[in-house]
Amino acid sequence: MRLPQFLINLQKKLHKMFEKSSENSLSAMGSIQEIAGRLAEEQQRLRQLEATTSPKERTLFVLGSKCVGKSMAINKFFDRDEQTTRPTLALEYSYGRRMGSGRTSHVLNVWELGSLDNADQLLEVPMRTHGLQQLSAFIMVDLSQPERVWSDLECAYKGLRDTAQRMLQQATPQLREDLERRSLERVRHVNQDKSTLELLPFPVVIVGGKYDIFMDFEPALKKHICRCLRSMAHLVGGAVLFYSQKLPKLAKVLRDTISHLGFGSPTNPFRAHVTDYNEALSIWFGTDSWSQIGIGEASFLNVERIGATLSVEVPQLQLEKQKHQVPLDPAKDSGFKESLIDEMRSQKDEELAGIMRDVLLRGKFEAVQG
Repeated sequence: MRLPQFLINLQKKLHKMFEKSSENSLSAMGSIQEIAGRLAEEQQRLRQLEATTSPKERTLFVLGSKCVGKSMAINKFFDRDEQTTRPTLALEYSYGRRMGSGRTSHVLNVWELGSLDNADQLLEVPMRTHGLQQLSAFIMVDLSQPERVWSDLECAYKGLRDTAQRMLQQATPQLREDLERRSLERVRHVNQDKSTLELLPFPVVIVGGKYDIFMDFEPALKKHICRCLRSMAHLVGGAVLFYSQKLPKLAKVLRDTISHLGFGSPTNPFRAHVTDYNEALSIWFGTDSWSQIGIGEASFLNVERIGATLSVEVPQLQLEKQKHQVPLDPAKDSGFKESLIDEMRSQKDEELAGIMRDVLLRGKFEAVQG
């Protein structure tokens, strides 16, 4: 059936109207390429907004000598007023949060390793949990026990190095390149020594604890210990800081250093560059050199040679020789006290002793009858 003429004319007018409207809208929006470009810019803007508003995380890993003040330094940083600090048995975790510029939230993860003995698996936990990109390590050694400085320092360093190497083998080329670039950036002021360094892929601060005791030692002993710590820090591209909670000035520098590496405060926390072994060392990343340390030929210098040099001047205890300090039965160690578990253990020990008596009497009775 044919439509009336006026309906046909109306249909043509409507068709022309829609075509004109479509052309105007396309001309207002632009070509397809322009539309795609605007969409890409909008997505980039949203990603930048998300990056500035989402929490930023960094991780600090504190390890080293026993009873050197690791827990106390962490508690003081977090303003925890703990009168008695219990020994760290294995691996402990804490965190802090701070609001940055705008709406950005900064989160600091802090891991503390209690002992270096048989800690290979524990070393991997903080590093694999949060990755290497935002990791910083604090190796604290006990200056009041010079004979243990090297064994603790070497064990902590090798644990960090070996774990990092295993993780880098599984990392993407882009991540490895980025970590290498950051390591070189930390020692950018070092010129002639760069080819001799064995840089770790994250910042390392070697902290000499209990300086209030160490400061009264013989100058010759202090010289050898300081030279060792400086050599080790320079080799791995790290920093050196002496610390004592009893000396407020040094305690504040360590606190500011944790804040700098943990929350990214812009100012350098090391207010002075101190290399004199008669004073508390304070040497920032990339500000030392083999010539200043007093190392003549550094082309063949490595970790083993640094340790051997110190051992000649200051005899060192090997880690294996320190194990006699660990109780044969860890359950009798005061650091493992748990009232409920201790009561259950005591009850089971009594039951076991009763069983052993019965077995012994039964054996004697059977021997008499036989």
